[in-house]
Formats: sequence, C-alpha cells, structure tokens
Amino acid sequence: MTTATTSRPAAAPSADGAAAGLRASPDLSDFLPALGELDQRARRELLAAGKEVLECRRVLAKVGLNVVGEVLRDQGDFVEMEHYPHDDVFDADTHAQYYYHAHRGESEHGHFHTFLRADGMPEGVAPLAFPQASEPWPTGDEAISHLVGISMDAWGDPIGLFACNRWVTGETWYPAEDVIRMLDRFEIDHAWPSWPANRWLGAMLRLYRPWIEGLIRHRDTVIAVHRRERPDEDVFEDRSLEITGYLPVSVEHLVAALEEAA
Repeated sequence: MTTATTSRPAAAPSADGAAAGLRASPDLSDFLPALGELDQRARRELLAAGKEVLECRRVLAKVGLNVVGEVLRDQGDFVEMEHYPHDDVFDADTHAQYYYHAHRGESEHGHFHTFLRADGMPEGVAPLAFPQASEPWPTGDEAISHLVGISMDAWGDPIGLFACNRWVTGETWYPAEDVIRMLDRFEIDHAWPSWPANRWLGAMLRLYRPWIEGLIRHRDTVIAVHRRERPDEDVFEDRSLEITGYLPVSVEHLVAALEEAA
C-alpha cells in the first residue's frame, strides 16, 4: 500500500484558489449552506456529531491530552513534512486513512489529511479522465482520494477545514460528487494510535458534512476555471494552486448554534 505524500512545503492557506491568480476565481461562500437552510433532522445529526467531538476532547483533556498529542505520542521529534504517526493510520476494514503533519509555519500547528482508498469506495465511482496528466496518478488498488484537511492550533483544537489540489497529497482525482459519496465511508474503527482521537476525527467529518461538501464542490469549480483559463497547463501539478478553499471553524460556536436551533 502506498502512502499519499505532500510534494514540498507551501505557503499559508489562501481561500478560493487565490494563489493561482485566476481572474474568475469562485467565491467559496457561494457553495456553503447557512445553518437555517438545513432541515431539522440534518441539524440533529450534526448536533449529535458535535457532542461526540466535544466528548472526545473532554476525556482527553481530563488527563492533560489532546488529539494532536495522541497522534504525535511516541513518534520522536516533530519534524516538518513528516507524517504522524509514521506510515499513517489505516483501517483495513473501511480502507479509511489519515495522517497529521505540518508545513505552514505560524498559520497553524499542523493539519490532518483524511483519505479513502480504492477498496473502500462506493460502487460506480471513477477517477477523472485526464490523459494529459504530467505526473502519474495512483491507479487500481492503489487509488486514493483525499476527503478534507483539518487545520489545528497549538492547543490541539481545529481552526479550519480545507480542500487542496492533487499534487499536495499525490492522490487520484475523483469528481466532487464521487468524493462526497465517499464521506460516509470514512471511519477508523480501531484504537491505534488513540481511540478517542480516531472517534474525534470521524465525528468532525460528520459535524461539518454540509460544509465539507461545499468545499469539495468549490474545489472542482476552482479547477475547472483554471483549466479554462490555462488549457495548456496541467492544473493538478500547479504549485501556485495548493489550497483551493479554506473555511475557518469553531466547534463550540457551531454546537451552540445547533443547540439553539434544535
């Protein structure tokens, strides 16, 4: 099994594909739902996920721990660009995978990258046909799709969600609606490196599901604009386009809003 990697250090996050200098870069906010647009059942499901996120944080905080510390524990020095835990976290039943690393300086402590591998994907999904790719994409059983990134602060709390370009993770590129179908498949159902950290990560994807969908759809729109404006270039390897969209988050504020709307 190959491990998705980041090619090189890059600048701090820039929202809406702005780093690519596109004239018609789409606005991320146009892809994100307002809380009031969600029906009551959806809000209840999000609230349940939010309570699980906070519960995982609570049980770790009782003994002075947090989710970032859990994945860094017993891994040696924290070195920029290295994956933590080493060799990533992988569930052999669900084929979900994640790792934590850092390369953005002071804008964050580091971030999680979450993935689903080929054997865990829903039936009918297929990589984007892009014969002009200048770098090979993982194929067959080695195909892997990035789902969402989660930026973390120095206290082990999430501060943002982001989508990124293909070169960042070395993934196989699947269209947005296929990636959205994969989101429900992400689950790390074992206790390594940490049961509460694994549960926390899965709950974060459920809590922010409507906004993650927006980030993924926005990602594809950014890519489509780039392809129209620069048809002779391989957009998926463009180092000026790293983060296609970045959304600041606060779990506490969202949970409070969901409770109020319940």
